[in-house]
Amino acid sequence: MLRKENSRPYREFNDEDDEDDKGPPEYFDDATEDLDREEPNGSISHEEDLRGSSPSMRFSKTCLKNVFTVVLIFIYLLLTGVAGFLAYQTISEFLEKHNNPVMSVTYKEVDFFSPPGIALYPGKAELLSCRHHFHDYIPPLVDPGKPQEGDCVIKDVTYYGPFSNQTQKRALVVRGPSDVRRRELIFMQFSHNETKEDFSAITYMLFAKFSDLNDSANESEFMRECEKNYSMWTFSGGFRTWVKMSLVRTAGRTNEGIEFRQESAVVKFNDKRPEPEQTNQLFFAVFEWRDPYMQEIKLIVTANPWSSVAILCGVFMALFKAANFAKLTIQWIIRMRKRHLRNKAREMNPITDS
Repeated sequence: MLRKENSRPYREFNDEDDEDDKGPPEYFDDATEDLDREEPNGSISHEEDLRGSSPSMRFSKTCLKNVFTVVLIFIYLLLTGVAGFLAYQTISEFLEKHNNPVMSVTYKEVDFFSPPGIALYPGKAELLSCRHHFHDYIPPLVDPGKPQEGDCVIKDVTYYGPFSNQTQKRALVVRGPSDVRRRELIFMQFSHNETKEDFSAITYMLFAKFSDLNDSANESEFMRECEKNYSMWTFSGGFRTWVKMSLVRTAGRTNEGIEFRQESAVVKFNDKRPEPEQTNQLFFAVFEWRDPYMQEIKLIVTANPWSSVAILCGVFMALFKAANFAKLTIQWIIRMRKRHLRNKAREMNPITDS
């Protein structure tokens, strides 16, 4: 009868332990399966507890569990740090690529270019001839220094310079070549009395389309804007300057720009005129397209927002998993601590008669 009565309070005490031990974290089921065996119904039998291993063996089991827990926590903290660093790097790289787009250069092949506008500023020089030729063939000069027939479309525009309203300029705007396959070119000849000058040159400017000048409501204002946006070049007297043009379209984030690039070659003119006629210096200029390729430059943002979002989603999922693991680990440590204290209390307070 004494044994039966004494077993009652222990079962009640053991039931309280079972309520605290319900639902241990799944992370540690396999790791503690051999270290902490339980009955199929989840209760710890009285005989197994009394016949348990020695205090040194229980201490080694507890120590092993604690070491295993610390190692897992360290690993998850390390993975969490790596995930946080990866998230920071991903966001920084995306912002860097978004703020610094790269340049993409493509070449578009064409058979015809829109005829450009060739604006010449001859000053006191006189235009003697302007003719179209093909296949880079320029016939020999006939009566150089004398006016000759031409077939160019020319407009004479007078306007005030964009940088000084007091300076009036006169521009001869020539319709440029367009047939790049047949190597269409324009050959122009000027003369200028250079007896009072040490050096002489004629300034010129290229703009995208000659038709823009025809379609403009105010030709003078159009030329003012062109001078603001396009570069100026020169060719000298006593030489034949061969200018080969190429067109570059640049597309920025908001605006699109057009500019000309050119290669020029200079050949000395062998003046065979009578000496009295040589007082008028001659200028020769040839304008031709360099090749049938139009260069297009675009700014491209290489940062892909979807790939960055996918990486961040994976990182945040890892962080959430680590946080959840930390929570369950703390709960498990608290539960193991309570169990250890209860077992210690049993050893210090032997079961007495009720």
